[in-house]
Amino acid sequence: MPKYIIVLQNILIMIKFVNKFNIMSTYINDDFLLQSNVARELYHSHAERLPIIDYHCHLSPELIAKDYKFTSITDLWLGGDHYKWRLMRANGVEEKYVSGEGDNWIKFQKWAETVPFSMRNPIYHWTHMELMRVFGIDEILKPETAKKIYDRCNELLSDDDFSTQSLIKKFNVETLCTTDDPVDSLHYHKSLKENSFGVKVLPTWRPDRIIAISDISAFKKYVEVLSSVSNVGISSIDDLLQALQNRHDFFETMGCRLSDHGLTTFYSSDFTMKQLNDIFLSVLSGKQPSENDINVFSSGMLHLLSVMDAKSGWAQQFHVGPIRNNNTIIFKTKGPDAGCDAIDDASMAASGHKFLDGLAKENNLAKTILYNLNPKDSTVLASMAGTFNDGSVPGKMQYGAAWWFLDNEQGIIDQLNTISNQGLLSRFVGMLTDSRSIISYPRHEYFRRILCNLIAQDVVSGHLPQSEMSMISKLVENISYYNAKLYFNF
Repeated sequence: MPKYIIVLQNILIMIKFVNKFNIMSTYINDDFLLQSNVARELYHSHAERLPIIDYHCHLSPELIAKDYKFTSITDLWLGGDHYKWRLMRANGVEEKYVSGEGDNWIKFQKWAETVPFSMRNPIYHWTHMELMRVFGIDEILKPETAKKIYDRCNELLSDDDFSTQSLIKKFNVETLCTTDDPVDSLHYHKSLKENSFGVKVLPTWRPDRIIAISDISAFKKYVEVLSSVSNVGISSIDDLLQALQNRHDFFETMGCRLSDHGLTTFYSSDFTMKQLNDIFLSVLSGKQPSENDINVFSSGMLHLLSVMDAKSGWAQQFHVGPIRNNNTIIFKTKGPDAGCDAIDDASMAASGHKFLDGLAKENNLAKTILYNLNPKDSTVLASMAGTFNDGSVPGKMQYGAAWWFLDNEQGIIDQLNTISNQGLLSRFVGMLTDSRSIISYPRHEYFRRILCNLIAQDVVSGHLPQSEMSMISKLVENISYYNAKLYFNF
């Protein structure tokens, strides 16, 4: 048999193999994670092109307002990304090449050495999605390709099309909400409001520091700053609340529509205003609060801050369940958010219900999203949310998107299944990045692909009727975009 016929036969065999197993030459291809024709139809026709509403992230308003241009893919990818830092440490990389001052190329090289070992971690997907979607690079990152990819990314980053604002627009972001302290001047938000680049960049009220009275010195300094920026002399709990209300009102004028709270668990101890005042004055005088004082003060302030949200018609978010800064050595040298946080196992069912019920009884329960970090609390929080819907707003009480350690393919599927089993998936406000990285927006694509594939599996298996594809398509569109737009009044 002639050699060319053998070659052609081998090519035909390979084509059949590729078609049979849906293998494409590019890893992050058009049908990535989409395992059926129904899934592909739902994604490509209904989810793919919808704008992004990133209603919770940790992007820097300053970098956005200044339209900052990163000079190195190392800074862009590894500068502050504790997700990657954890994996690099686990792979035996020295700290100077993780979060330290090591050479940019060597740090990138160390990351490239880590990537092949990260298979089945969501970062393996995210890394290659970002390479493809941001830089148009469809090669697998590994030691053999590291230098070529490093040089190409750095070359592209020098172009104006790769500034922060250009990158955000590239991903069809319509609205993004940063995370901001009540004492923040919102100077850069004001600049972005006056010099719009076509994307709404709005602040989110994150008042965690006003509850943290265990560190007396830090708390007293914070109260002084709050007094200065609010133009309120603070010498009582009433003064404190007036100062916070002034700042709350200011945030609203700057477009804020959400609050956010990072909690170990819910605080729901009984309190009186006199108790709050006594504890507040005691702490200002330098006396270390007892555990009971901390619980009472935290409970009272969390309740009163939630009342402010309700009065303003905001939505409130509660991210519950981390135990933070557990590695003393890294915390002392690198500070917080360095990859030393983990999942806590605090009980939250009784305290969460009591907290929400206290607001509901006063008709002061705002639109609320509950996020858990420990998977044991998934159904707990989903059922908790369902308990306090009152018919006033569709999807008023929400079980939030898969967060942090649960933000992976299986975690997203589990979250979607939990909200489906306990409530109305159709009213879910969808995904967010919760990220500090300007190029993390492929995570919205990741979520939408997983959502479409999950729903398609139900259609193919007969769990959902094929005759209702119009409603099913609308469900996908609403979760991807429209529910969030309506819920947050953007």
